[in-house]
Formats: sequence, structure tokens, C-alpha cells
Amino acid sequence: MRLIILVGVVAAFGGAVLVQAAPTSGEVNVYSYRQPFLIKPMFDAFTRETGIEVNVVFAKEGLVERLKREGRNSPADLIFTVDIGRLQDAEDAGVTQPVHTDVLAANIPDQYRDPDGNWFGLTTRARIIVVSKDRVAEGEIGRYEDLTKPAWKGRICTRSGKHVYNVALIASVMANNGDDQAAAWIQGVKDNLARKPQGNDRAQVKAIKEGVCDVAIINHYYIGNMLSDEEQAEWANSVVIVFPNQGDRGTHVNISGMALTQAAPNRENAVRLMEFLSSDLAQRMYAEQNFEYPVRPGTHWSGILESFGEFKVDQLPLAEVAQRRPAAVRLVDQVDFDG
Repeated sequence: MRLIILVGVVAAFGGAVLVQAAPTSGEVNVYSYRQPFLIKPMFDAFTRETGIEVNVVFAKEGLVERLKREGRNSPADLIFTVDIGRLQDAEDAGVTQPVHTDVLAANIPDQYRDPDGNWFGLTTRARIIVVSKDRVAEGEIGRYEDLTKPAWKGRICTRSGKHVYNVALIASVMANNGDDQAAAWIQGVKDNLARKPQGNDRAQVKAIKEGVCDVAIINHYYIGNMLSDEEQAEWANSVVIVFPNQGDRGTHVNISGMALTQAAPNRENAVRLMEFLSSDLAQRMYAEQNFEYPVRPGTHWSGILESFGEFKVDQLPLAEVAQRRPAAVRLVDQVDFDG
């Protein structure tokens, strides 16, 4: 009889949990930075379809380092994470291996996968602007570049400039506008902040509701999540969503994604899971579970996503964003954005 140890989520309660698994025709072992409730429905659907059990180890940090320590003896087949930077970090650490299949190539657009096949996007998350319904007029702000205008002096809230979501946004500004303009943009946003960068994306929306600021930069799905929460729905309903740069390059999007590990003892099953997660069924489930956008073209959006409306996406390949991340962090330090 096989025992699987799941760790991470229960660590705060004092230890691991032993879960007895039923006999199957095979297994896939996943190391995940994504919380289990976000991915379990898709894994369960995969098991029902294939009979292959998916075993998950969840942790908030340290999984790439763990893969490096384990080396060729690692039991992990796949690593799941959010943010292009974290996927690129796994590749740079040498703990991934390339995958090339017709299914993945057909289902996941080029801009959302590594050119060498070391990582693949599963969902996209738009880095949007939200504004106060009561204090910002419709059309008053429409581009990331507008955040530097004098009209927004003392009116912008955001989380740390060094958070991975903002680093990726800054890297995209660098790629589109050049390093000098990106540096001026970061300085301009800092000059217009209502308070020192702090908190998470939900906290920025709450700050708008409380009148601390009128404008914030957040990931779109937080609005969907807040609308589903009785207390936080009031925050979400106090703002209007703006998808930036619809008249030019489009809105920057990041991804959640997956990579096949270098060791991958169950490689064939792991690739089957990767392909399944790029299918229309799994992509719809992903989109409905956390209000993220599916990467697979043509996949139906959830009702809340449809209510946000269609928008133009920046077509910049995320591999280029990943390459500029170190320089983006240096720019954040250069202007002392978080100071």
C-alpha cells in the first residue's frame, strides 16, 4: 500500500498529513507554489479520465532549491508556479527539461511558452489599473504612462516595486519603451504615490474604498475573488477596471505555468498531464476556479471575466519580459521606489 506525504498547507498547524492513496495505473508527482484548492479540481478530472494519480507537494517557497538538492533522485515530475520570473528561475537553476509535443504547441500560443520548451503558461493574469468610481472620471486614465501625470499626484497606491508582479510589469515597460523611459516612468509613478508601497493587491483596492488613494495597480483576478467575498465585495464595487494601453500595445499580462523537471521519474504521465491541462476542459476549469484567463485560444471565459469585457493584450513574448527582470529590479532600487 502506497502512502503519499503532502506538506506545506498544513505546516502552520504543526506538521504533515499522511494520505492513503488507492492503487492506480500510474502517478505524477507535482511540486507546487500554487495552493492546492486552485489546481486540485483539474488534477481530479485528469485522474478520472486517465486513472493516473496526481500527488502534490505544496510550499510557499524553496521548491526550486529542493529540486536542486534532490538532483536526479527527485521524485518530482512537474513544478507549478505563478509569474514568468519564477518559471524562468527554475529553468536558470537547471531543474527543468524541454518538452515538445504537437498538442502543447497547438494549445499554448508562442508568447506564453519558452522558445526551448522549458516552461508553459496555463493561465494569464492582466496587470490592470483600477480607479475610484466616485473620484475618477471615465476615460481620465487609459495608459500605464498616464500614471506619471501631475493630475495623479498623491493619488496612487501599489504594492512593493520589487514584488514579482510589478517587476514583470516594469520589465514589459522597458521592452516596449526602452530603459531610459522606463526609469523615468518608475520615478514618475513614485512621485505620485499616496503612501509608501505596501500590502497586497487587495489592500490597494481597500485603500481606494477608504479614500487613501484614487488609483491602484493590481492583477485583474483579485476583483473576481473580492466580488465573491461578502466583506470584500464592497471594496471591489468601489472601483472601475481599466485595461491599459488599448489604443497601442495592449495590457501587460503575466502567467501561471508549469515545467517538466529534470529528473521526472514519470515523464510520460507528466507530459500527459501537461497536455490535459492545456485542453479546453481544463482551461475552462482553470478560468472558473480563480478568475484567470485561459491561454488556450477559443476557451470560454467565466461569467465574471465576460463582465470585465474583451481587451487587447500586449503581444510581447514573456520570455523577453523574463530576460529584463534583473534590470527592472535595478531600476526599482535606482529610484528607491519602496523607500
